[in-house]
Amino acid sequence: MKIYNTLSRTKEEFKPIREKKLSMYVCGPTVYNLIHIGNARPMIVFDTFRRYMEYKGYDVNYVSNFTDVDDKIIKKANEEGLPASEISERYIEECKKDMASLNVKPATTHPKATEEIDGMIAMIESLIEKGYAYAVEDGTVYYRTRKFKDYGKLSHKNIDDLEGGHRDIKVAGDLKEDALDFVLWKPKKEGEPYWESPWGQGRPGWHIECSVMSRKYLGDTIDIHAGGEDLIFPHHENEIAQSEAANGVPFANYWMHNGFLNIDHHKMSKSAGNFFTVREILEKYDAQVVRFFMLSAHYRSPLNFSAELMDAAAAGLERIVTAAENLSYLSKNAKGDHMTDSEKELLAGTDTFVQRFEEAMEDDCNTADAVSAVFELVRYLNQNASSDCSKEYLEAAAERLATLCDVLGIVTEKEEVLLDSEIEQLIAERQNARKEKNFARADEIRDELLAKGIILEDTREGVKWKKA
Repeated sequence: MKIYNTLSRTKEEFKPIREKKLSMYVCGPTVYNLIHIGNARPMIVFDTFRRYMEYKGYDVNYVSNFTDVDDKIIKKANEEGLPASEISERYIEECKKDMASLNVKPATTHPKATEEIDGMIAMIESLIEKGYAYAVEDGTVYYRTRKFKDYGKLSHKNIDDLEGGHRDIKVAGDLKEDALDFVLWKPKKEGEPYWESPWGQGRPGWHIECSVMSRKYLGDTIDIHAGGEDLIFPHHENEIAQSEAANGVPFANYWMHNGFLNIDHHKMSKSAGNFFTVREILEKYDAQVVRFFMLSAHYRSPLNFSAELMDAAAAGLERIVTAAENLSYLSKNAKGDHMTDSEKELLAGTDTFVQRFEEAMEDDCNTADAVSAVFELVRYLNQNASSDCSKEYLEAAAERLATLCDVLGIVTEKEEVLLDSEIEQLIAERQNARKEKNFARADEIRDELLAKGIILEDTREGVKWKKA
């Protein structure tokens, strides 16, 4: 497999640290609101990469964090008059619902920044001891950017050019040694959450969080670090500086970054009025169509979201699902049980399309070409499946299609649709379970409904539900 490595700006042969094992860290969202459609792109594309590696037999340790302490979370908490922790927990749960709707598998570990503060303090102390960081009188700890000689190697920025862009930043009262130094620990402000530290009460800077969580759950050096291209600088650049200074070894061997998602050829922004949450998009489009659309272009390419392209994605997905349904119908009504010799040859003919699919995925996770291979397989199966075929052949053909679609996270079998009365009955059962303090069963019912695309909302007026 070849991966385009942002670090070298070339496609490189992927060589895991340990054979058939993959350690991968993907930067997750800051949880102060519902995730937007731009957040969904890295979630879907790197989930697909993970699925492919598991399909190839890799044992994948996939870590994706939640940033649950941040200025935006604190601002939202102050607006609502609630603790910041309540805001972050609310939106972590909402994020998980959206991920489930998009068929994004839960990470092996979803660490939360607030649960890893001790590790952050320890890493900062180590950086101070090694001379890479310093504390100032107000309790802020800064990283000495210039001391890390390779600073800029990921973003390919020259530190002298960066200095030119920061000349006017240093102002009277600024305690930084250098304008390029960035924050590792910041002192608390009135009304903010804080933790005790050797430098006083405060909270961590954003960049140190991922360095610590990656090290704890994956090790000093990991195979792949991934995220949106907007994170390359300064977030990922600063992660490298912190981690490699503290650990003394390379941080990540490969860096993968997805391109931006635009709305009707414009950058998404609230001021432009084209900012959409995943929840808003799912009110208009089926979640599987959204996922299929996200995979229709190479992950490193910019992707334009428009009604026309979504309609095209819906039509393409329908072709695949219809083929799968046809195979299922034919197999249930098949006249013969066992495959004939000619059918064995027909099934062997599908190997070509599987090979094309794998070649596309091996070439830097080219999902666009992988989808094309699935379309070719669909055309072949449509031409070579009829009521005269055996049950064994039809089931094997369906299984081959379902396997490739599963790598893409596309569900080919429509799940049983619950009637409104059945949903209400399950909600009533859940309410009874909660009254009896059988919270395990209550959670089971919530998860069962979520898996079927039903989202529950506990409100003051009672439990409400809606379809994802």
